[in-house]
Amino acid sequence: MAVSERGIRPAAPRDVIDAWWAAHRDDVVRWRREIHAHPELSRQEVNTTELVMAELTAAGLTPRRLPLGTGVVCDIGGDEIPRVALRADMDALPITEHTGLAFSSTVEGVCHACGHDAHTAILIGVAKLLATVDDLPVGVRLIFQAAEEVMPGGALDAVAAGVMTGVGRIFALHCDPKLPVGSVGLRAGALTSAADHIDLQLHSAGGHTSRPHLTGDLVYAMGTVITGLPGILSRRLDPRSGTVMVWGAANAGTAPNAIPQEGRLLGTVRTGDHESWALLEPLVRSVIGELLAPLGVRYDLSYFRGVPPVVNDEQAIAAMRAAVAPIGPNAVADTPQSPGGEDFSWYLEHVPGAMGRLGVWDGISPRVDLHQPNFDLDERALEIGVRTLAGIALGDV
Repeated sequence: MAVSERGIRPAAPRDVIDAWWAAHRDDVVRWRREIHAHPELSRQEVNTTELVMAELTAAGLTPRRLPLGTGVVCDIGGDEIPRVALRADMDALPITEHTGLAFSSTVEGVCHACGHDAHTAILIGVAKLLATVDDLPVGVRLIFQAAEEVMPGGALDAVAAGVMTGVGRIFALHCDPKLPVGSVGLRAGALTSAADHIDLQLHSAGGHTSRPHLTGDLVYAMGTVITGLPGILSRRLDPRSGTVMVWGAANAGTAPNAIPQEGRLLGTVRTGDHESWALLEPLVRSVIGELLAPLGVRYDLSYFRGVPPVVNDEQAIAAMRAAVAPIGPNAVADTPQSPGGEDFSWYLEHVPGAMGRLGVWDGISPRVDLHQPNFDLDERALEIGVRTLAGIALGDV
């Protein structure tokens, strides 16, 4: 059918998407490469925000910058509610890029090693595509979010700015180098895990290692907590919750014959179960207190709650599946629950929704995980991302 830049009615969503992608593929690739070459850390995404504002404005839309100065929200379609929200994150990581790409990061020590450049470019494309459609079957809200990479996440800033007002469901994609390009991993239920941080500082009078009975043996106390806390949590929480506690740093002392006065433990505790997440902080505090009580060591515990687990709604996953399935016979893929954290979960505290895993592996190169300095993605995944999120909106979820 003939397609113009305005006035398309969504009678055949696949035809609408086909025509738009054929005309604008190079634009989406260009946006992704421009963002990739100019990465910005969390809450510093000023230029990325300006790019999004300019491109959406050029499409005849009315985007609004979020109150903290980075991040954008934009409504498309009528005023009827509830709207469907589509979210992309924009920030980069404090990592030096080693990909050797012609459009590698121009910012020393900063790069898009998590695919947020692709997420943003995809949602810009979806915005411009939907802007050509008259009488959308559902109102759409686009959320370009800052600061996903820092806990507890920029999603909380966006929610505080009111982006969830009038939203009925929310959807997002995240790059996944474990999945081949052309596929989207879908999973109802828990997709990611809650991720909390523990900072435990221990204090003792110190002393000689020949007389540990005259002081609080700080290193022994540290060892008791190191082994005891993970073990006890595994016995106090339902093993089906996927809870895991791992220490990342342990520091105390310098001399072999001196019991130190100060020690510090840093670790993370993760769970895929929302009810278990609510129990974790009081349980961790109680167990540490019980482990250290007989050992004569004082302590200060700082417990930092991160993000809840992303728990995908079954109906929202069904809507994503309906959008992905027409892409190809192997487009819908299974995906396991990840122990990683993702602040998209904060939106799901307000409305049901779903996140899908966007396959970005080219099927040939060695798989490189997210947050590694040589991470790259197959740009054919940009089309799959646009088709998925546009398909959700045009499918009247």
